[in-house]
Amino acid sequence: MAPPMPLLAVRGSDGIRMVNGPPIFADCEAFPRDPSKNCKVFAFSKDGKLFGWCNGEATNIASTADSKLLHTFDLPKVIGLEFSPKNTILATWQTYTTGKDGTAGVPNLQLYDLKTGQCVKTFIQKKMQNWCPCWSEDERICARNVNNEVHFFENNSFDTIANKLHLQKVSDFELSPGEHPCKVAVYVPGSKGAPSFVRLYQYPNFAGPNSALANKSFFKADRVSMLWNSKGTAVLVTSSTDVDKTGASYYGEQTLHYIAVNGESAVVQLPKNGPIYDVVWNQNATEFCVVYGFMPAKATVFNLKCDPIFDFGTGPRNAAFYSPQGHILVLAGFGNLRGQMEVWDVKNYKLISKPTASDATFFSWCPNGEHMVTATCAPRLRVGNGYKIWHYTGTLLHKYDVPENTELWQVTWQPFVPGVFPAKSIIFQAVPSDIPSEETKPAQAYRPPALRNKPQTSYKLHEDEPPQNMKPQSTDKALSKTALKNQKKREAKKAAKQEAKAEEPAEPVSETTQNNVPASITTGDPETDKKIKNLKKKLKAIEQLKELQASGKQLEKNQMEKIQKEHLLVKEIEDLELGV
Repeated sequence: MAPPMPLLAVRGSDGIRMVNGPPIFADCEAFPRDPSKNCKVFAFSKDGKLFGWCNGEATNIASTADSKLLHTFDLPKVIGLEFSPKNTILATWQTYTTGKDGTAGVPNLQLYDLKTGQCVKTFIQKKMQNWCPCWSEDERICARNVNNEVHFFENNSFDTIANKLHLQKVSDFELSPGEHPCKVAVYVPGSKGAPSFVRLYQYPNFAGPNSALANKSFFKADRVSMLWNSKGTAVLVTSSTDVDKTGASYYGEQTLHYIAVNGESAVVQLPKNGPIYDVVWNQNATEFCVVYGFMPAKATVFNLKCDPIFDFGTGPRNAAFYSPQGHILVLAGFGNLRGQMEVWDVKNYKLISKPTASDATFFSWCPNGEHMVTATCAPRLRVGNGYKIWHYTGTLLHKYDVPENTELWQVTWQPFVPGVFPAKSIIFQAVPSDIPSEETKPAQAYRPPALRNKPQTSYKLHEDEPPQNMKPQSTDKALSKTALKNQKKREAKKAAKQEAKAEEPAEPVSETTQNNVPASITTGDPETDKKIKNLKKKLKAIEQLKELQASGKQLEKNQMEKIQKEHLLVKEIEDLELGV
């Protein structure tokens, strides 16, 4: 059976329409276009079977299979729309308003039963931030943050609160994905010298001092974002401050923390200073990618021990996107960057392509894991609005520019449940396309008239760091305990021999030792002798680095630079000893 064709929903100032996905890219005739110019919101259900939108007159729910209109609700001012994971409940949110005389307004958060179309519960939710209730994947639990408490409802019964998690000033929470039992991550901001903290609980075990599965406290946090992996075994917490007191960054200061449900926690050590732009889990839940550091930013993949696996080097990037199958990673620089993308094979860490989506403000993977959409949307950019659909090999397959005096507001792929699109083998040859590739000519640097007829000299503000594998080098076969023990003995004997050899007196005829270190000669000047001694220490360190390199260990960039300067140190010692 052929896999289904994902739809692309497009919302703009000219209404809402559906576009067929690859390879057709034409408007879906089965779904009638809504020409309303006041479409504030639309949303797919988690499995992509339902589609809801508000056109300023009513809120409509339709089936994506046959475009049949299932429900129409008299809710013309809805600006928030969400489906529960199993399509049982529809949640809608409208702006909260009070009466002219200051009387309390009507409830603005409504929950509707999608089978009957009846409203089952209403709440007052004044802020749009975190307006939507959170469900577990099996819908056994639904949770809301109410007055610094987390209220839990069970089996979509909203008349009674089944459980409460009360901590002083709970600011945010996240339910874990995955199977029952459900875990809850809660964030409590610090106050009066007390640190902020994130705690993990397993529902419904909230009582008692030892009820928390894990706890992580930190001082530098004005706000946090919490990101669970797909299996619900660990959460990444990015803590941010609004102001960097050191003055090093305009964007404040960020720190990344790792917390696991087994109680383990750690600070993810990032080698380069600067802001954390993006953090994303792979679908396999065993590794995550972080984009961080002052521009040009670094991108590194870490494992569950928070050890680096692969470093992608530096580049103009501020976002990372794993494919739904987890086999491809896209590193991109959108927003105020030029839209350069790097598409990587995750298994072999091999670069597939480097397309450029100029002026892009949005990126999303197609559920099939082969195509991706980039878009320039308002209000981020109000000119040049449109979207492009790419193949991961870098080929532009489809391009749409909105008509003049029209804005594009949102594009979204129709989601599918995991397993509908299995991962395919990666190809590196670019697929054909009828659309000519957009090759942007690089802007040439300005040269003053006095230098225009002279040869150009290359100059870089930053030295780009190349990608490097951070995994420890290991043999093909895992060594047994006995073999490992014997290997350690051999290494110890070898080290002892080298040490004994180094202690043997050098022959009087040679002026340099075997390691290119000049023989010890005193010049009579204490300052010069001190300089020579320090230089010889540096040479000895270089020899140790060369031994590590010979044994197969991956050296850092600064260590390689030290080895390259060895001949300069030797010459400097010789000049000092000769009194030059």
